[in-house]
Amino acid sequence: MTKHRILTTRETFSNINSYIELIFAIGSGIFIVAGWLLSKADLQLASIVSFLLAYGIGGYFKAKEGLSDTLLHKQLNVELLMVLAAIGSAIIGYWTEGALLIFIFALSGALETYTMDKSRKELSSLMRLQPEEAWLLENNKEYRVSVADLVVGNHILVKPGERIPADGIIKKGSTSIDESAITGESIPVSKEVGQEIFAGTVNGQGSIIVEITKPNSETLFQKIITLVQNAQSEKSPSQQFIERFEGTYVKIVLSVVALMMVLPHYLLDWSWNEAFYRAMVLLVVASPCAVVASIMPATLSAISNGARNGMLFKGGVHLETLGNIRAIAFDKTGTLTIGHPEVTNYVVVEEHSPADVLQIVASIEHHSNHPLAEAIGKFAASQMVDLLTPDSIEDVSGWGIQAIIQGQTWKIGKKDFMNKEKIDQFRRQYVTKHADSGKTIVYIQKEADIIGFIALKDCIRTEAKAAIDELQQLGIQPIMLTGDSQTTAAAIANEVGMTTFVAECLPEQKVTELKKIQATYGVTAMVGDGINDAPALASANVGIAMGQGTDVALETADIVLMKNELAKISEAVQLSKRMNRIIKQNLFFSIGVLFILVLSNFFQAIDLPFGVIGHEGSTILVILNGLRLLKQHQKKMA
Repeated sequence: MTKHRILTTRETFSNINSYIELIFAIGSGIFIVAGWLLSKADLQLASIVSFLLAYGIGGYFKAKEGLSDTLLHKQLNVELLMVLAAIGSAIIGYWTEGALLIFIFALSGALETYTMDKSRKELSSLMRLQPEEAWLLENNKEYRVSVADLVVGNHILVKPGERIPADGIIKKGSTSIDESAITGESIPVSKEVGQEIFAGTVNGQGSIIVEITKPNSETLFQKIITLVQNAQSEKSPSQQFIERFEGTYVKIVLSVVALMMVLPHYLLDWSWNEAFYRAMVLLVVASPCAVVASIMPATLSAISNGARNGMLFKGGVHLETLGNIRAIAFDKTGTLTIGHPEVTNYVVVEEHSPADVLQIVASIEHHSNHPLAEAIGKFAASQMVDLLTPDSIEDVSGWGIQAIIQGQTWKIGKKDFMNKEKIDQFRRQYVTKHADSGKTIVYIQKEADIIGFIALKDCIRTEAKAAIDELQQLGIQPIMLTGDSQTTAAAIANEVGMTTFVAECLPEQKVTELKKIQATYGVTAMVGDGINDAPALASANVGIAMGQGTDVALETADIVLMKNELAKISEAVQLSKRMNRIIKQNLFFSIGVLFILVLSNFFQAIDLPFGVIGHEGSTILVILNGLRLLKQHQKKMA
């Protein structure tokens, strides 16, 4: 059975289970009404039978959950408190109140189950995006096969409009791919031969042949699903504290209830019936149901919200910590910048034709694999330059490239590779301002004359400055850590609006610098590409990977932004702040209600029905408040 079928079965069972809980709760309510009407008609036996049915139907799920948890973990829980309170109410003749307690408790339980299912819907939605079959190509024939049977190296046909069944490389054809399931970006991305595509994404209008590069169990899509599953099962520090506290608290409540059954009779001259009644009210109102429900629904809702928007959190602990960061360290290359050089300036002295010189330069650089040569080649291709064939060519490692074309000697490379007698004057006249701005300069020499240069730069991302501004508005100090020179680092920092940076910083030194930042500012995040920055990502309080869905990013960081979009960082921070704020609201409200109800009971100012309504009503309200985090994430949440 495939993972998709397994999850679909579980999801169906979960949905049925939540519906059954709701049906049982409603059934309990019907029997309560019937019991109340029968009691008004003096049909006491029939009334008690109706109330007993309300108890059995309404309390089935919670009683089962509470008893199994108690027996399994040898720990008391709030479900057991509620069952005991309902039984105690019936013992002293408050059948209606006890049944009402069971009814509202069952209703809030059904709502909580629904909330959990709702918050997990992103995972099940993702699973439904995974195709179960694919078109396998063998011997020029198409075969419909199970995706689980595909192996690395197989060639598959993906037709227009179909979901891509596996990770792979396009071998034939071109198309546009809707990658929203992976990156959260709704605009289709153009894909051509040689480019990578991912399972679960949607093919556009073109028909493509794809070579599979990963088995089904190791696709990016499956790793995302595993990541979200783990995130939903990992509990935040707040949730862990509440769960540790719950068992001790329940023991305290039961002890106080036992004392209240006895002491008020002797100390306050209460009747035995009144003392027992007040003990049962205390058992109801002192239960920490609302406190327990304050955190998990909110956390799961926030994780699901992030997954829908291309922000994958590896657990509630990282999501909770993110909202408390005071500084954020950025790698430069591939994070603040695009990650590869681009031509920004092309200058040729007046007596030469820029088009002719570019043709020769491109023809020479075409024979080099250097990243700068590739950038120059792309620039020349954008100018529709036709390439020539050099008579001879020599790649001088670390310096540049030399060639003979049409009988003339050309040099392309660093300044120290050029004519020493003329390079300084040429630099002063044409180049200085570009070098000062952090650009890399490639010089062009024809025979003994330097006739031009090409300036290249790893350009900043278009949204970088706005993203940094947003983080600063949130009170977070951005700091750049880069291995580039002081000049280049200063230029990039100035462009993006940073005032603090550390230049000439090797990967191992980034960890040392990060610890200095933590000592100065406190909780610190690190943003990198998940490869060279792995040590720093691991050392930060929160590691954030910008990887456009790369495997390394998924395995390294605590939070993965599936699309290289810096604006998602501030969105993630604001989502975390909003979650933390809602959790605090829930805890303050639930503890406040609990305190008021307990105090009111000691002063005999509240009866069992109002205690039931106040207690269970607060539980329902905190669950609904947490459910608000499922709403579409807005940029300005703070």
